[in-house]
Amino acid sequence: MQKAKKVALLIILIVLSSCVSKKNITYFQFDTIDQSKVSNSYKTILKPDDILQISVSAINLEATKPFNLPVVSFSSSSGNPNGSPQQQTYLIDSDGYIDFPVIGSLKIGGLTRQEAVKLIKSKLDPDYIKKPTVNIRIVNYSITILGDVKNPGTYTIPNERITILEAIGLAGDLKITGKRNTVKVFREIGGKKTQFNVDLRSNKIFTSPVYYLQQNDLVYVDPNKASSQDAAFNRNTGLFISIGSILLSLINILTR
Repeated sequence: MQKAKKVALLIILIVLSSCVSKKNITYFQFDTIDQSKVSNSYKTILKPDDILQISVSAINLEATKPFNLPVVSFSSSSGNPNGSPQQQTYLIDSDGYIDFPVIGSLKIGGLTRQEAVKLIKSKLDPDYIKKPTVNIRIVNYSITILGDVKNPGTYTIPNERITILEAIGLAGDLKITGKRNTVKVFREIGGKKTQFNVDLRSNKIFTSPVYYLQQNDLVYVDPNKASSQDAAFNRNTGLFISIGSILLSLINILTR
C-alpha cells in the first residue's frame, strides 16, 4: 500500500510540475550575426501625439524670442507669475501638424528629426532669422514593457534611443519563466498597430527591425507553459489537494 501511495504522489508531482530546459532560457545561443545587416544608425520618426520641445537660437537673440515662447502660470489672487517659466511644448496632432509661432501650421509628423529641423530652418531663414539653429526634443518619449518581466511598466527614455535589450534590462530582465523565443513588440505604423516577434535566443535579434525601439512601442513577454500551469495551480490548490486525496483513497481501497 505504501508503494502504491508513493507512486500516486509521484504521478501527481509529475503532472503539476515541469522543468525548464537550458535551451529555452539562454540568450544568443544560435545563429551567426550577419555583420552586413547590422546597423548602428537610428533615426527618430516624429509621430502624432508626440510632445515636442523646440528651441531656436541665433546670433541675434532678440529675433529668436517670438519662436521660444515661455509658459508661465499666474496666481489668481495677485496676478503674479508662479515659479520659473518653462519652454513652450508642441503636440503633434492626429494629422501630423503642430502650430508653430509666427509661421503657423507645420506638418512634421512622419519626418525624421533631421528633416523636421531642416523644414523649420527653411521657414525661418532668411525672412525671420539668419542662420538659425533649431533643436527638437520629444518630451514624452517612452516605451512600455509588460508580461513576465521583473519590473513591468512604462519607462521614459531621455536620450530617445534604446534597443530592445536595453529595454529588457530596464525592466530587470525576463523572469526565468518568461518565453525567450516569442517576445512581442507592438508598434504603430501608418496609423495601424503592427506586431513583431523576436527570439532572444537567436543572434538574429541584432538585425531585427525592432532591435531599436521607437517611442510608444509596447514590448510583451509571454509566460511559459509551466508558469501558466503554476498560476492555475495556485488558484486551484484546494481542488488539487482534494483530487489527490480522492486518488489516494481509491488506491488504498483497490490495493487492500
